[in-house]
Amino acid sequence: MTDPVALVTGAQQGIGAACVLALAGAGHDVAVHWHDDEAAAAAVAAGVRAAGRRAFPLRADLATPGAAADLVDRAAAASGRLDVLVNNAGIYPRAELADLEPDQLRLVLAVDLEAPIQATRAAVPHLRAQDGGVVVNIASSAVRGAADGVAYTAAKGGLVAASRSMALGLARHGIRVNCVSPGIVDTDQPRVALSEPEIAAIGARIPLGRIGLPADVAGVVAFLASPAGAYLTGQNLHVNGGSHMPD
Repeated sequence: MTDPVALVTGAQQGIGAACVLALAGAGHDVAVHWHDDEAAAAAVAAGVRAAGRRAFPLRADLATPGAAADLVDRAAAASGRLDVLVNNAGIYPRAELADLEPDQLRLVLAVDLEAPIQATRAAVPHLRAQDGGVVVNIASSAVRGAADGVAYTAAKGGLVAASRSMALGLARHGIRVNCVSPGIVDTDQPRVALSEPEIAAIGARIPLGRIGLPADVAGVVAFLASPAGAYLTGQNLHVNGGSHMPD
């Protein structure tokens, strides 16, 4: 197989689904990871096929030890190669410190931090077989701090730091590693804690006048996976409409 292949985790909905479709539109065959909604994953896979690309829906529970590495190997085996890994899967059980249970902390760290690292480790030999490749880790602007996100912000902050280290270690193999940190995005996740009027008010305060769309994030991911992003590694790109502007 000569066409590039991408694996997107957490791809059954939201940002992950948008990344799948953006990568398919850019000429990638895509392995579509899903956890608990097979019908949604099938619909995303159908979108890939409608774009003329191959789709490989694959189930995995990334909280299970070894599952992330196994998912990567299954994706490469099913498709024949691997060129791009997008570590998008994440969970955000909202809890302030006093309410954060040890098991909850371990679960968030397993899915949001350990799984991307283990998936990237497993992807390295497959990417090296193609003389290089791309890893994009979806982090979050929430790393600035969120009272109800102690576990989530710890995991995503750790992912940003780990991505820089992985970028340094993998550059000699032609593997680029970058992060994308979305601000508030129009998915189910913000609606867990916010009403529609509250979301609209947040959008009105953003310099570009709205909250983000999954496609806004996916477009940046597709850019990083493309030849146009060939000189970017170790970076954290903020996709937030200007809601904050880090140095």
